[in-house]
Parts: sequence; structure tokens; C-alpha cells
Amino acid sequence: MKKRNKSSGGGANWMDTYGDLVTLLLCFFVLLYSISTIDQAKWVQIVKSFNPDAKEVSQIALDTIEDATDEVPNHVEDGSLEEDEFDALYEALKKALEEAGIEGEVDLYKGDGYTFVTFRDNVFFAGDSSVIRDEGKGILDQFASIISSVSDSIKEIQILGHTTQADPNMANDPESDRVLSAERAARVTAYIQQRTTVTADRLVSIGYGQWRPISPFDTEENRAKNRRVEMLITKSDTVTKSLEEYYAEMNRQ
Repeated sequence: MKKRNKSSGGGANWMDTYGDLVTLLLCFFVLLYSISTIDQAKWVQIVKSFNPDAKEVSQIALDTIEDATDEVPNHVEDGSLEEDEFDALYEALKKALEEAGIEGEVDLYKGDGYTFVTFRDNVFFAGDSSVIRDEGKGILDQFASIISSVSDSIKEIQILGHTTQADPNMANDPESDRVLSAERAARVTAYIQQRTTVTADRLVSIGYGQWRPISPFDTEENRAKNRRVEMLITKSDTVTKSLEEYYAEMNRQ
């Protein structure tokens, strides 16, 4: 009987110890949970309560949630910084053209997700030359600077070179026609590449020769309209269209 009493008493003591351990663990996890959302001021008070003689409290890293009212860099109300930047591109280019006094030599169009610029050939080149004139370099310098300011919102810039049919009744010599338009587009592209933060892989030059006319070849005046350099600037995350689709949209305006 005495042995059974000792065994029974030992079992009861073990249960008491286990219960105390569980209670302590519960308090420990409650403490962990409570300090998981503690702010810095409360943390300082806790630390000082354990060490009242401490002169300063070590800095801690807090996992905070951004306040909705905090200012967020590169954020706009509608959540689309790129769209705002790209919209501003059109206005900036328009202002640059007005300041240069060449609005009559340049057509500027703003579409959904793109800006289209058409330069008459005499803006950059003289005669059948592919060497950029000094006046044209000044304009390209301004364009490169403006484009750089919104570089992150730009998907691609296509520089398109065009010639016109010299003889209304006969197509141009294919080699000279293609080479001239390609060289003009390439020279403008290379000039911009050296002066902008838009990466080179987003700059594309294309020479179409006489084969994308915007006016008939019947008169000298109409033929002159076809001699041009175009700049197609598309916004990031937009669907690329064919050149004919861009032309069609602009003609509807």
C-alpha cells in the first residue's frame, strides 16, 4: 500500500510540472504575438523596463506597413506613371518645335500609346544627301534630351526614312532609292543613340525608299511631301501595330 501511494504521489507531481510548462509556453507565445506588432515607442519602454540604467536603446528593424497617405516616389493617383510621362512627351515635343520655329516643317500626332512625328526631308538633309545639316542636329539634340526624360516609359523608337519617285512615270533606281532612305534613317538613329538614355536595342532604323508614299507622284509639290523622316515612339506595354494602321488612324483625324 505504501508503494502504491508513493507512485500515485509521483504521478501527480509530474502532471503539475507539465501543466506549469504548458502555461509558461502559452505566455511565451502570447508575448511573441504581442511584440510582433509593437511600435518603436513601446519597444523602447519594454527594453528600459528590463534595463532602467541603460542610456540608449539599440536600433531595431521594424516590419512596417506603408501608410496609404505616405508619399510614394514615382507614384501617381491613377497608378500609371508611364502613361503620365508619355502624355507629357507629346507636349514637350510640341513646345520644342514651336521654339525652333519649324512647326510648318513637322507634323506631330498623338495616338493611343504612341506619338508620331513627321519631318520634311529638308529639316535634316539637303538634296539627295544623307549628311545631317547643322540645323537638323540642333533639333535632334532637343529631341534626344526630351526623349531621355521619359526613357522608362518608351517601348521603342522607330526612325523611318522615305524618298519620293523623281519621275512620275518611272520608279527610282532600286539601289540608290533604298540606300538613300536607309542611310538617312540610320544617321538620324545613330545621332539620337549617342545623345539619349534610351537603350540602343529600343532604337530601330528602317528605310522604305519610295514605297510608303503619303502623297501622289503627279506634281513636284506632292512628290516633296513624300521625302520625309518619321519618328514613331511607342509606349511601354502597348501592342505594336503595322505602319499602315498608324497611317490610317492619323488620316481619320
